[in-house]
Amino acid sequence: MLSIPGDDPRTPGVQVGPVDLAARVDEALAVQALAFGLSDDEIGVRRHIVLRHLTYPGCRALGATTEAGRLVGFVYGLPNERAHWWSTVVEPHLRATGSDGWLDDSFVITELHVHPGFQARGIGRALITSITDTAAQPRSILSAIDTESPARRLYRALGYEDLARQVHFPSASKPYAVMGAPLPLRRPR
Repeated sequence: MLSIPGDDPRTPGVQVGPVDLAARVDEALAVQALAFGLSDDEIGVRRHIVLRHLTYPGCRALGATTEAGRLVGFVYGLPNERAHWWSTVVEPHLRATGSDGWLDDSFVITELHVHPGFQARGIGRALITSITDTAAQPRSILSAIDTESPARRLYRALGYEDLARQVHFPSASKPYAVMGAPLPLRRPR
């Protein structure tokens, strides 16, 4: 477990460690809905997707919980496979930039979300570095909405670079960027 002390008297300290995401999927999706602006219909669809992903070999999840046990952030990921749906969507975009080799021998960050009231406290950084520190793969890939955002700045600070931009996922209204970084992720000096 990694402890992140609360720096605001209204915000308790947070622990980052393994979480049974299947058992806490509704809590996790409530965090994602707030952080990402999901509708109830989107939450229902994502619930099935998360539960399916958790059955894939090598899938792991970490949670960020308050001292009272409230889930305020989570990350999960798995070894990437070219046959996975996400890979089939991003592969042509990566091939066009000469980056499709990143789909092999990579740990993909499938979801990373922190409750808006707990953002900008190092929780997202702790979640992503903790999960990738134990990955057997030499690199990590992920997708993020293709706009300048705190999430994209965090990923860049950790060593992720754009591999492809303007990637359109079916049913997503905004384009995404696919990013990749060698492991271990860069740490602040």
